[in-house]
Amino acid sequence: MTGISESDGTVTLDLLKNKMADFAKERDWDRFHSPRNLLLAMVGEVGEVSEIFQWKGEVPKGLPDWKEEEKVHLGEELSDVLLYLVRLSDICGIDLGQAALRKIELNALKYPVSRSQLKGSESV
Repeated sequence: MTGISESDGTVTLDLLKNKMADFAKERDWDRFHSPRNLLLAMVGEVGEVSEIFQWKGEVPKGLPDWKEEEKVHLGEELSDVLLYLVRLSDICGIDLGQAALRKIELNALKYPVSRSQLKGSESV
């Protein structure tokens, strides 16, 4: 069970949603997957991600000073957050991909490029 589509190696939200639904169904966990329970579980996982960063100070992009096992651990915890988010959106009947695209569009209107440029310097 790799979770990667056979054709090109991409992982989609729909693939994750279906795998999570199958995973829960196979274990008869649907009865526990209320929106509230999934949200609380996701918050717990966010806490675990926070714990990884807690005493690291500012960390540069790419985590160049981290050991490989630390990066693997971070990947596992971030995956837990993602999987709970995907499952929560599915249980709530929200198309997460479409909601995210809509939110990007709304953010573009709320924060136009013309208002985010620093005067006299290039954007970062």
